[in-house]
Amino acid sequence: MKEFLSYLKPYRRDTILAILCIEAETVFELVIPLVMASIVDVGVANGDRHYILMRGFQMIILALLSLILGQGAAAFAARCGQGLGAEIRKAEFAKLQEFSFANTDRFSESSLVTRLTSDVTTIQNSISSGMRPGFRSPVMMLTAMVASFWINPTLALVFLVAAPILGILLFLIISHVRPLYSVMQGAIDLVNRIIQENLTAIRVVKSYVRGDYETEKFQEVNTNLQTTAEKAFRLAVLNMPSMQFVMYGTILAILWFGGNMAAAGNIKVGELTGFLSYVLQVLNSLMMFSNVFLMTTRALASWKRIREVLDEEIDIREDRAKPIQVEKGDIRFDHVSFKYQSGAEEYVLSDISFHIRPGQTVGIIGQTGSAKTTLVQLIPRLYEATEGCVYVDGHPVWEYPLKGLRDSIAMVLQKNTLFSGTVKENLRWGKEDATDEEIDEACRIACVDEFIDRLENGYDTELGQGGVNVSGGQKQRLCIARAILKSPKVLILDDSTSAVDTATEAKIREGMAACLPDTTKIIIAQRITSVMHADQILILDDGRLNACGTHESLLATNQIYQDIYYSQQEGANL
Repeated sequence: MKEFLSYLKPYRRDTILAILCIEAETVFELVIPLVMASIVDVGVANGDRHYILMRGFQMIILALLSLILGQGAAAFAARCGQGLGAEIRKAEFAKLQEFSFANTDRFSESSLVTRLTSDVTTIQNSISSGMRPGFRSPVMMLTAMVASFWINPTLALVFLVAAPILGILLFLIISHVRPLYSVMQGAIDLVNRIIQENLTAIRVVKSYVRGDYETEKFQEVNTNLQTTAEKAFRLAVLNMPSMQFVMYGTILAILWFGGNMAAAGNIKVGELTGFLSYVLQVLNSLMMFSNVFLMTTRALASWKRIREVLDEEIDIREDRAKPIQVEKGDIRFDHVSFKYQSGAEEYVLSDISFHIRPGQTVGIIGQTGSAKTTLVQLIPRLYEATEGCVYVDGHPVWEYPLKGLRDSIAMVLQKNTLFSGTVKENLRWGKEDATDEEIDEACRIACVDEFIDRLENGYDTELGQGGVNVSGGQKQRLCIARAILKSPKVLILDDSTSAVDTATEAKIREGMAACLPDTTKIIIAQRITSVMHADQILILDDGRLNACGTHESLLATNQIYQDIYYSQQEGANL
């Protein structure tokens, strides 16, 4: 709770003002029945018109003040609730930026989206909507009960029967609803996952004519959410009839006993009228408080899910970092092993050792699933080596500040990613202050200049989400140009020319060799032609380093390399 309240600090003034407005409004409303009772017992009983008008005017003033304070309370509570939601989202998103790939792997993308949106919305709505009844009902209930005992202590004993019954009913409802709220948020995760997968792979779905299958799959998770939500809300709505049952039962009891007391002269009609007003306020406050409990129960279920993200222990830390920078791009793996989860039985990479000197071009080749991508992701510490150590310029990678290490390494990932915005805005991810001349040069090296003029507005062409309005080969070349703009010490190309023809690939390779002579280049590829000119080639086989050498030496001595080479030669001849 302390951590939760810490997010309210920037909105402390709004919170305090909202509470003050709520309490003041409640006090004014509680005074009105006393004024009304005096009108009946004094003004009406004595036929004093002046007294009735004066007291009536007081009631109007009290009602207007309550209205103004109620509006103020609603405004401040809304600002407080929305602000709290914004602060939680900000903290959660900032935490996500610290996640390593291993941290991200522990949550599904759809679940993280739900925790950033739906769960936060639930919390902010519970504050915006629940603050007024939450602070109003206890004061109203206690004050009204005190006033009721002051008017007639004997008749007020009815509360001692009604209150425990209400408490038991509320406890039974909440105890059954609470676990359902957590299940319901999990069901929202599943719905989001199916929607996200379908939209991401919509071209595949349509090309395979699997729309009906996807509809059935969505219907299944959507029905699951509907069923869970209906069950939760079906139990939650029992709160209202339960409260009304007790409330009307209490009113009937008061009318019965109060009527007998009024007939016997033990209570005045005005007192009974005022007493009934306070009884209604007490019971209404209990109903409001029970609704707040239900909102709080759902908000706590969402907060628990958000806390799982906020409390996630970051795998990759900078507590051993030193103020050093990558100067040359020398890379050495020293008996490195890696597995995604510490409890996993098998290693993804096992006992990898090799050395890449500054400015060298190194190719990495191997069958699909041989962990080539995982290997290079250890260099910028996207994952942390489980055993052994990765060295850059003679320093363990954990000695570098993460920002400095990753700034010095440019990666063109296997899955090319472009963002919404113009071509130029995407390129400037590599260098924010890049000049037009630098952008032109990077695009020339990556052969982007071959198609940039054919785009509608050149560099100012708006790219759709993920770069859907450019081809796969164009997207790859834009990503390569973005990486070149960084002027990195280490450039990693992870199968990033697979959609580019061999002639264009050769031009890109020659351009990088000429313009980035001091940059260490690591090329992961499926085609032998992509790496055969490298200074050395690493062959990975089932997570192990099978061999290391030049194209000529491997072709003469290594069976795996020979098999890949001759199979590709046969394919080319066909």
